[in-house]
Amino acid sequence: MTTDHPVRALAARLRGARRVTVLTGAGVSAASGVPTFRGPNGLWRRYRVEELATPQAFAREPRLVWDWYAWRREQIAACRPNRAHEVLAAWSVRHAAWRVITQNVDDLHLRAGTRELIRLHGSIWEMSCWAPCDRAPRRWRDERVPFPEPLPRCPHCAALARPAVVWFGEPLNARDLRAAHEAAACDVFIAAGTSALVYPAAGLIDAARARGAFTVEINLETTSASAAVDVAIQGAAEEVLPEIEALL
Repeated sequence: MTTDHPVRALAARLRGARRVTVLTGAGVSAASGVPTFRGPNGLWRRYRVEELATPQAFAREPRLVWDWYAWRREQIAACRPNRAHEVLAAWSVRHAAWRVITQNVDDLHLRAGTRELIRLHGSIWEMSCWAPCDRAPRRWRDERVPFPEPLPRCPHCAALARPAVVWFGEPLNARDLRAAHEAAACDVFIAAGTSALVYPAAGLIDAARARGAFTVEINLETTSASAAVDVAIQGAAEEVLPEIEALL
């Protein structure tokens, strides 16, 4: 549960802030029913995400990897943005210099209407050429559920297509990472629903603090960042963010 003091303190900071950046993680989408990496039954319990979300796994067994992503797409397609997504979208519309950075690939922020969204890990609703070929764009959107064929292919060269997400062992897109670091130059930096353990996203809190930002964590549990931020609010993002919005 949250208390009035940290929520009101944060709301007061936000009222006087010109640039605000919010970094979101899986906890922001949890209330929408977005599944975790492991399915509730059968096949996916036999695999760890680190065994499937890698270039090596796709090169070895593309059908297995795509079956897993097809399952995830079907699950996410049934989800809807929750109040956390809606509040952040409203902030991005009202304030031109307020930014949302997300580690999530579900695109629920986009569906809520968030502007200028920075997607560090890509989107499960986009694909790229596995080859890659020179004719294909870096990524393209494909929201078909289910796929009309078991293995999606590049429309430009017919090579296998892959999910346009950042896999384990792959670097973040340089343009997205640069945009995230630029957004870290802000007055208030909020990490919501993220464990703050995965770098380089976790390092954004440190980058914001080094530039003089007031730093905040909103999370159900304490994390490695809790003791280092200016304010740590323990609670669900879909509850805390509407509380803050009501005070603005």
